Amino acid sequence: MIFFKIKFKFLVLVLVAFSFSLTISIQTCKAQTKAKVYGVVTNESGTPLHNANISVLGSKSSDVTDKEGKYNLRIDANKEVTVYYSFVGMKTIEKKLTLQPNEEKEINIALKIDSEILNPIDITEEKITRPNFIRIDPKEITNIPNPSGSFEAVVKTFQGVVANNELSSSYSVRGGNFDENLVYVNDIEIYRPFLVRSGQQEGLSFVNPSLVSSIEFSAGGFESRYGDKLSSALDIKYRKPKEFKGSANASLLGANAHFEGVADSGKFTHLTGIRYKTNQYLLNTLDTEGDYKPSFVDIQSYLTYQLSKKSEIAFLGNYSRNKYSIVPANRETEFGTFEQALKLRVFFDGQEIDDYETGVGAFTYTFSPHDSLTLKLITSAFSTVETESFDIMGQYFLDELNRDFGSDDFGDVAFNRGVGTFLDHARNDLDAFVYNVQFKGTKLYPKQKLDWGLRYQYEEINDELSEWDLTDSSGFAVPQLPIDQIVLQEVIKSNNSITSSRVMGYLQSTFNLGKEKRTSVSAGARFNYWDFSEQLVVSPRVVMQIPSKNNERLRYKIAAGVYHQPPFYRELRDFDGQLNPNIKAQRSIHFVVGNEYEFLSFGREFKLNTEIYYKQLDNLVPYKIDNLRIRYLGDNNATGYATGIDARINGEFVPGVQSWASLSILKTQEDIDDDFYYDADSNLVKPGFLDRPTDQRVTFSLFFQDYLPKNPSLKMNLTLVFGTGLPFGPPGPDRYQDVFNFPWYRRVDIGLIKEIKPEDSEREYRFKVLNRLNSMSLSLEVFNLLQVNNVVSYLWITDVTSNRFAVPNFLTARQVNLRLSTTF
Repeated sequence: MIFFKIKFKFLVLVLVAFSFSLTISIQTCKAQTKAKVYGVVTNESGTPLHNANISVLGSKSSDVTDKEGKYNLRIDANKEVTVYYSFVGMKTIEKKLTLQPNEEKEINIALKIDSEILNPIDITEEKITRPNFIRIDPKEITNIPNPSGSFEAVVKTFQGVVANNELSSSYSVRGGNFDENLVYVNDIEIYRPFLVRSGQQEGLSFVNPSLVSSIEFSAGGFESRYGDKLSSALDIKYRKPKEFKGSANASLLGANAHFEGVADSGKFTHLTGIRYKTNQYLLNTLDTEGDYKPSFVDIQSYLTYQLSKKSEIAFLGNYSRNKYSIVPANRETEFGTFEQALKLRVFFDGQEIDDYETGVGAFTYTFSPHDSLTLKLITSAFSTVETESFDIMGQYFLDELNRDFGSDDFGDVAFNRGVGTFLDHARNDLDAFVYNVQFKGTKLYPKQKLDWGLRYQYEEINDELSEWDLTDSSGFAVPQLPIDQIVLQEVIKSNNSITSSRVMGYLQSTFNLGKEKRTSVSAGARFNYWDFSEQLVVSPRVVMQIPSKNNERLRYKIAAGVYHQPPFYRELRDFDGQLNPNIKAQRSIHFVVGNEYEFLSFGREFKLNTEIYYKQLDNLVPYKIDNLRIRYLGDNNATGYATGIDARINGEFVPGVQSWASLSILKTQEDIDDDFYYDADSNLVKPGFLDRPTDQRVTFSLFFQDYLPKNPSLKMNLTLVFGTGLPFGPPGPDRYQDVFNFPWYRRVDIGLIKEIKPEDSEREYRFKVLNRLNSMSLSLEVFNLLQVNNVVSYLWITDVTSNRFAVPNFLTARQVNLRLSTTF
């Protein structure tokens, strides 16, 4: 099997590299046999139609209009083609054209209302809405000031989402943790790395922003066709190219490029992206000084080929190599309060080397025997090899500072509270292989839409853990023992191997209710069987959208359902690294009510989205979070709940550009069945309900865009995130000790953009290279504009009196980044 996994990764790399070279060769060798049709689609009164469809008979070439009704379509030259213009509820118009190579023709279309349209109770794909999903224009994500370089930066600004680490793509939703979020790319489920314990190590997330065509996100109450996780679903679709295009950008944090195009009269499309990231520039602002050497590389391709008018095959491939190493030198951190101001100085020896290598390959066969039926066969494989090794010794000095304002030595060291040494060791290796095959179908009936799917998944995971910590204070080990004994503070030794299979499936119906058939309902159920636990779970779910009778701009939504999360691997492993073979699926029952209200203000469209939710949680596996590392306690021995309200407003606060603001209020707690302790008087205490590690009571986020009215090529983008403190406690598995709270997370990132050449500019430029580009811009980004010292975790230090101090590990400080972006 190990040999097979090595061959699989090699195959993925070869396929991705082949597709990249194919991207270049196709563009250089194909003849100039294309022409262009462009224009504006409106209704009879001249109002632009957004999302009108433009397609070519017998070809995959198509386009949809933007908010201004504009379209741009490439068609075959030197032959007659038929172009269709259509919009829901309006008569389709067809145009027959014969154009010369490279000819550009403007055609403006005014569509008329179809008086013979089918009764509105008929369901078509275009009429079906998904009330519990947020939709974002992919163009917006390119404008977000983003120190991590990850696509998930846009998700962190959604309501219900908590993300307090700018170096990481991880996020939690409505009281869940990082492992409870579904992520799909073109119907392929994406997995998180296993061993990553900090944002410095994480590298590039799977999703390449340059390749994305659509983004949909649900913070809860999603449909049955989405999988078995407790919290959220993120559905990403990669773009299917219509013509040759590309982009490239470079900054102090890395570079990326992408190429896309079509061939064989539109039957073959290719989309390839390459990314390189190094966060060394950011890491140099951390308290720990040293020789940081991060290197993160990613290449992926999406290829499609139309076998016939009714069938298509597609390949999605990804290969990534994330490497991180550091030779720490020293650290100096000031913390505490005015009454007790402290300083920690640490001098390091040793190094850390981490390596994460991942490959993903997926083939999809799509067959549509007629317009109302679509069938998909998807087979995919995921492979990862992760290693983590470090031996780091730190000699520390804990000092108390002079706090006398009248003293000449104010702020200097007053006296020493402790001197000691700690030694951290790890040799961790993990390799995992996941293979699955799934069959999906969609059938449109006159009055309903039916979705179904069946999936088989095989998993093999091999994990070897070897970790220990030693603390020595003032020449003696803590705790002090006879000279011939050494006791390590924490030892994790395990060697685990798991081979298992899962079978899962779903059935879902979407239909309309009521006299006027205006209420949309999606009802269904899914099942999941895992042979490791021999457990079968069934999850019924229903989502409703009800338009207001008195206001056509107001819609109500209701969702309820059962969401099981069978363990993957991390949930199986307890605090000591041992596996629990009796672990069962966690369960969350969602109840969501809300509304969407569209309104006009300042003559512009806005949308207010509000949701109130309650989640009943049982069979929970408790856990503790240290930075990005989730350490489960390894048993289904907790119940809990999560409740709150989320609100989001989006629209054109500034004419022509989208901005949004989100506010979330949350409370989530859990009760661990068998936890207890004895107080100072030897009384038995049962803690009862405890705040969960992700209990961030208030979160506010803002994404705002602006420009100079007299010079719109000068733009500004700003993101703001505020969150109250998360619970934490000292190291160890005892959750009842998590009685402290992190400081509030506060961060502002700003980007100032100068469009050197605006998109689709027809101006002739003095520098000829600009005339060959579609656009070029230069961005000046300031990360952590307010220079806030946000805390990601704590280092626990003991002084000579055995008092323990939590020393904050701060995130990145203010930093400036310069970025050059081009499209062609």
